[in-house]
Amino acid sequence: MWSVMAQTASETSRLGKLLAPLLEGGEVLCLIGELGTGKTTFVQGLAEGLGITPPIISPTFVLVREYRGRLPLFHVDAYRLQGLTADEVQRQIGLWDYAERGGVVVIEWADLIADALPDERLDIRFEHAETGRRLTFLPHGERYRKLVKDLQARLR
Repeated sequence: MWSVMAQTASETSRLGKLLAPLLEGGEVLCLIGELGTGKTTFVQGLAEGLGITPPIISPTFVLVREYRGRLPLFHVDAYRLQGLTADEVQRQIGLWDYAERGGVVVIEWADLIADALPDERLDIRFEHAETGRRLTFLPHGERYRKLVKDLQARLR
């Protein structure tokens, strides 16, 4: 586990942008946090780092938005999937089909579909803090531990 402070929206975006070059495809990033804590801002930076130029907006009403860049980005909003079982989530949007397409799956409100999440993934918790936002990276699996370690090194 590793936490970092982002005092501004641009710092939150920058963390996503710094993470992007470390991604190889097939990653699952699970974003957890209250409304207004910077989840979509982080995804915007990630998309910029992947060379994606269309504006990134929350996929709330469509569940999944797909973007093309160095790697495909599948931006998922799980808010309306709350309470569904893992099988229902898969039937509803084919969530793991996206992961198998070699892109990066980013799930906002991932905690609402916790039972459907893969064992290996990177959870990123977003919290309001006195001086901005606190992002806490919780890697699940060796691939994600290395990813967090590499991101830490990029910030030094």
